[in-house]
Amino acid sequence: MNRVRTLMFDFGGVLVNLNKQACLDAFTAIGITDIAQYIDNYAQTGLFLQLEKGHVSATDFRNKLRNMFDSDVHDSEIDKAWNAFLIDIPDYKLELLLELKKKYRMIMLSNTNEIHFEQKAQQEFSKLGYGVEDYFDKCYLSYQLGIAKPQKEIFEHVLKEEGTPASEILFLDDGEKNVEIAKLMGFQTYLVKEYEDFRPLFL
Repeated sequence: MNRVRTLMFDFGGVLVNLNKQACLDAFTAIGITDIAQYIDNYAQTGLFLQLEKGHVSATDFRNKLRNMFDSDVHDSEIDKAWNAFLIDIPDYKLELLLELKKKYRMIMLSNTNEIHFEQKAQQEFSKLGYGVEDYFDKCYLSYQLGIAKPQKEIFEHVLKEEGTPASEILFLDDGEKNVEIAKLMGFQTYLVKEYEDFRPLFL
């Protein structure tokens, strides 16, 4: 950690706890079934990947999903089911981020989407009375950049924007492929396990 100047956190599975089955159940409850093939803790596919890369807007995503399942389900029901994927950010992780920000530059690199980040994430980060900007100096989000992990280009974009050597950035992610690519590019890396309390890493 002596050489680390910047901490780069993934969002889903690292900060916010995930529950894929709760999401699938919530979609089934509103008549949208058989989408398990598109949803994963580490990378989405199909229409869901298009949303995460910002290739479709939230509005287009909802309309296309309704068309796929010949459904008239309301926007709010789709959002609620999709947001069921994200459980919560434990308070202790929020407190840790605030402490780490006193010592490190804090950035987020996440495969996420307009619905998750602008609804559920904003809600979770505000729990202690703060905003996302109080925890992170900058957020690099797939749906805003048009690229997603494990594409090498998204890591190259971060390095160009940050102007910091990869060797001075510690990247925490729960996806093995993401960590492998980052390590090959010279980042210091840490693979976070499901529901892991990684506070000891910074003691």
